[in-house]
Amino acid sequence: MYAVIDEQSNRSLAKSEFFNLFDIDSSPIPYTLKTCSGKAQASGRRAVNFFIESMDGKVNLQLPPLIECDSVPDDRTEIPSPEMAQHHPHLLKVADKIQPVDHHAPILLLLGRDILRVHKVREQINGPNNAPYAQRLDLGWVIVGEVCLGNAHGQSEVNVYKTHTLDNGRASYFEPCPNTIHVKENYGVTLNPACDMDSLGNAVFVRSEYDDKQAMSIDDKTFLTIMDNEVYQNEENCWVAPLPFCSQRRKLPNNREQALKRLSSLRKALTKKPEMKAHYIQFMQKMLDNDQAEHAPPLPADKEHWYLPTFGVYHPQKPEQIRVMFDSSAECDGVSLNQVLLTGPDLNNSLLGVLLRFRKEPIALTADVQQMFYCFVVREDHRDYLRYLWYEDNDITKNVVEFRMKVHVFGNSPSPAVAIYCMRRAAQQGEQEHGSDARQFVERQFYVDDGLTSVATPEEAVDLLLRTKNMLAESNLRLHKVASNCSQVMEAFPTED
Repeated sequence: MYAVIDEQSNRSLAKSEFFNLFDIDSSPIPYTLKTCSGKAQASGRRAVNFFIESMDGKVNLQLPPLIECDSVPDDRTEIPSPEMAQHHPHLLKVADKIQPVDHHAPILLLLGRDILRVHKVREQINGPNNAPYAQRLDLGWVIVGEVCLGNAHGQSEVNVYKTHTLDNGRASYFEPCPNTIHVKENYGVTLNPACDMDSLGNAVFVRSEYDDKQAMSIDDKTFLTIMDNEVYQNEENCWVAPLPFCSQRRKLPNNREQALKRLSSLRKALTKKPEMKAHYIQFMQKMLDNDQAEHAPPLPADKEHWYLPTFGVYHPQKPEQIRVMFDSSAECDGVSLNQVLLTGPDLNNSLLGVLLRFRKEPIALTADVQQMFYCFVVREDHRDYLRYLWYEDNDITKNVVEFRMKVHVFGNSPSPAVAIYCMRRAAQQGEQEHGSDARQFVERQFYVDDGLTSVATPEEAVDLLLRTKNMLAESNLRLHKVASNCSQVMEAFPTED
């Protein structure tokens, strides 16, 4: 199929034939379509997770959500051809780079400004004035001939008694550009809102299926914006995320003295409990051995920082295993680290939904992400907010020295949302190679770090779990503690998993 690249459209569109080709059966959602002929209420299906690839196979891009719309321009004379280039001496060198016209391929897609990369011009051949010119985009070469004058086309004849009104309300002798398309989705509005309008034309009190769903707060949207813009994968394939600070917050005071007092109290408690002391020291050493913590460098003058007190917690069913927690809610001068951080939205799946789907098929399997929070790295310039005091050489009889965490920690209010967000980014990145069902397992069947799902056959279970395990391993996430009600599934994995 052909795709029209149109920077005059704010959204990417696809014809109904596209949706029928891929058997996309979803409920139509209403939207407002604004063209030169005015505004119109329409409805259409949505298509997600499609990719477009250049003919040479060098560029592969994920498309934004596609909206069903049969108003996609389908002027086949706009399709460039090698013959067009051969008629212009300055375009001869790109003639072999342009595909012959495929008369059987319909125009089914329109790529708008919501996938801006495909509009970027990487190379251009201008030629003489008023001659067509060629541009190399990421998806290939195009030839541009007739151009718009802003939002209008020039006409050979002008009738002074006939005018047009442009989008900005100004009258013009020029005909408005017919290719300008503006789409506004009307989420939560019924397909025929006119039936539910009040006498003033308002639809404020119209009931919809979204009424009982909790919307995200401004802070939650800010959190996701920070994550979308600043989360990245480093050279070691670990996902790096910042600490999501509130936009308006108090400056953190120097709480070192308070942290020193807490460490002194902890030392006294550990001295009285030799077994707990051994577990605590072992845990602190393990963090350094696993490169989750580091010796803190000297602080520049006046740089904001924070010290986190620590305490130990035992699981009732694991008396030999301690987890050291960081007290991010500890206050100094009336402020704590958690008070200046955005908690983020609740990205957890519904536990009821996870459990219901877990019971659906006969072959059940569960798995766990090892030390999930510690798998995600804190951006380096934010690590001084995660300083902590401990003892030299891990010996509580020696001097106190400063360390800082390199990973997101238990105790920080945003850590659950950060971890879930990053793990889903890892699944999204690995979907193309490892399959959409592996991504769906991570996105829909996990409750924090615990994955629960069920499938029809043992072979399907082994295949799904292996692909998910390999997909997460590419982001240094280890899926282990595999369990199943099927011995064939259990035998397919090493005993250490």
